[in-house]
Amino acid sequence: MIDVVVLFLVALIANTLSALAGGGAGLLQLPALLMLGLSFPAALATHKIASVALGVGATVRHMREGRLRWRFAAFILACGLPGVLLGTQLILAIPDHWAELALGILTLGLGIYSWRRPQLGQQAERRHRDARGLALGGLAIFLIGALNGSLTSGTGLFVTIWLVRWFGLDYTRAVSYTLVLVGLFWNGLGAAMLSLQAPVKWEWMPALLVGSLLGGYVGAHWALLKGNALVKRAFEVLTVLAGLKLLMDALLSW
Repeated sequence: MIDVVVLFLVALIANTLSALAGGGAGLLQLPALLMLGLSFPAALATHKIASVALGVGATVRHMREGRLRWRFAAFILACGLPGVLLGTQLILAIPDHWAELALGILTLGLGIYSWRRPQLGQQAERRHRDARGLALGGLAIFLIGALNGSLTSGTGLFVTIWLVRWFGLDYTRAVSYTLVLVGLFWNGLGAAMLSLQAPVKWEWMPALLVGSLLGGYVGAHWALLKGNALVKRAFEVLTVLAGLKLLMDALLSW
């Protein structure tokens, strides 16, 4: 019972922050699963399945606002899902410490980059919607999808900053796309594939799913209520924390 309560609270907090910032639920949720005794493959598969509930909760809230353009959403899915599928096949071949080191440096850099640009993502500005811009943007989304399928934390944050920086979305709208498309569809595919390769702790799943579902809804509600300034600050805090955690994990596993 204590484990169930801890898992619910961790999932609620992690997914509330993730829904507010546009990613990073694995920063708290995955280490908690490892500390409670799961092996890394089992913790990763269990976390991925639970993270789908984040997408469900956030989707319910964001759909009420009608913020998504479905042609653009379909483009993100078409570019990202093949990358996710590739990433789930690569996870067993990539040394964890090298992958975590590279991802940690990159994630930390995202937070610093956003912090150094106070006006980034505060106003929407349509950019790179021609054929060349869509091709390059789609390639980057494919590569982020591969990271999402193979690694554990921070890839939703990559999608958020890419939508802001390359396509000119404001932070709140970018987070809407990230939570619905990455949280629901990318993580859903990744969860399905990983569950075939690793055991899942099904008895813990109800607490994780309820916490993730509520956290996704609450975080999305706060993001819509408070606007771009709070979302940007939450994004920067979580990217720095996620980057530092990944660097520490990489160095400790060397």
